Amino acid sequence: MSRIGKQPIPIPNKVNVTIKRNEVIVKGPKGELTQTFNPDITIEEQDGELHVTRPTDMRHHRSLHGLTRALLNNMVVGVSEGFTKKLIISGVGYRAELQGSDLKLFLGFSHDVIYPAPDGITFDVPKESRGTQIVIEGIDKQVLGQVASEIRKLRPPEPYKGKGITYEGEVIRRKAGKSGKA
Repeated sequence: MSRIGKQPIPIPNKVNVTIKRNEVIVKGPKGELTQTFNPDITIEEQDGELHVTRPTDMRHHRSLHGLTRALLNNMVVGVSEGFTKKLIISGVGYRAELQGSDLKLFLGFSHDVIYPAPDGITFDVPKESRGTQIVIEGIDKQVLGQVASEIRKLRPPEPYKGKGITYEGEVIRRKAGKSGKA
């Protein structure tokens, strides 16, 4: 049996979960998330916990079991606590600033890059970072990861000088530059 799938998901006090066949609606202090799951997987609420069960031990059902539980857990954590990702900008003249709710990036191009904030996502550029750090917050973990990935893709880190946008804690393997004749 799936080790992840059989773990119950505790529901915090301020979170309300509604299950309608294969659609789950989770409401909390930070917002509301809705997701439709495979009808083969059973989702039940018992004693303030969510339980996910599968009908058979077929490979398809086993894979859906853990996935469904993980997605449900992300929904509950998202509406109660929210998710955060931090991006670090390194390079001379590379920086970010807020323009309303959108993100304005200076990445060494001939033009500024403006990244509009999707629904449910907020950007923050801390003053003490002087524009070299971006904090992305949201309740949907999938959308948050996609936005962070798209911003990183605008100027991925290069291995020689390390310039570009990286996730916080990401290690970039550095390469030695060209060696001249002796």
